[in-house]
Amino acid sequence: MIPIPTLARLTAEARTAGPLRLVVAAAASDSALAAAALARRQRIADAVLVGGRSEIAARLRALGEDPALFELHEAANDEDAARRAVAMVRGGEAAVLMKGRLQTAALLEAILDRTDGLRDGRLLSDVLVADHPLSAAPRLLGVTDGGVNVAPDLGQKRAIVENAAALFRALGHDRPRVACLCAVETVTDAMPHTRDAAALAAMNARGELPGCVVGGPFALDNALSADAARAKGIDHPVAGRADLLLVPTIEVGNALGKAFTYLAHRSVAHVIVGARAPVLIPSRVERPEDKLCSIALGVLAAARGAP
Repeated sequence: MIPIPTLARLTAEARTAGPLRLVVAAAASDSALAAAALARRQRIADAVLVGGRSEIAARLRALGEDPALFELHEAANDEDAARRAVAMVRGGEAAVLMKGRLQTAALLEAILDRTDGLRDGRLLSDVLVADHPLSAAPRLLGVTDGGVNVAPDLGQKRAIVENAAALFRALGHDRPRVACLCAVETVTDAMPHTRDAAALAAMNARGELPGCVVGGPFALDNALSADAARAKGIDHPVAGRADLLLVPTIEVGNALGKAFTYLAHRSVAHVIVGARAPVLIPSRVERPEDKLCSIALGVLAAARGAP
């Protein structure tokens, strides 16, 4: 399989795989509804909208959309909408779950419910995907985890790498190159994340973390720039060629992800993996076009068996 090189191509691939059923919890959000309408028109996803039916229908009409083209389900409140949406995915009535106008914590609570949720024994983690800002040839770059795990320990970082590598294999990378980001490229006791990075690289070298190539610690420059890696004398298959950036904490991942949007003016897609189905938790301030990219990523992940 040839790696998908751009978000535009990813969206085109999702049109080929779709339409899959997308359920939106607490769907009375203009940007979420606009993205769902775009996904329907492009035959990427057929949206099931859960929440206050009258408000959702009114918002659709205000956006110039016909509510009759969507499947609407009544919910008493946001928590009820989250539970109903999760139940639909659990029951096989939808393939992808997306957050509408509710707090991420409320949706995650329903997802993580031990009896009625979408847990399958794996750690949940977020993967952001964007067009690589430095590569001469078009290719995608992933960042994980800037959305779920606050301060992952070594075992959790391993699970985050496994989740992200599985997603990138579904996007066409046989062995995605994973750079463990730190502030410096050398292991130092003063920076515990550098020890974790070296430990993950050692696990990978021993065959304990298969299906990818892991290196670290790397600073951002020598993870992305071959010139920077050469200047610092770093010789590693991942150096300057990373497909995925493993960040040490959620603060780093969140800031790096927002930098794509607000500093580089790049579209992004992101998906939570590790549950029974892909979960989308786009920010309420994201543009419908960015949410469409996330829907496309979720649909492709579901279609290719990488939830």
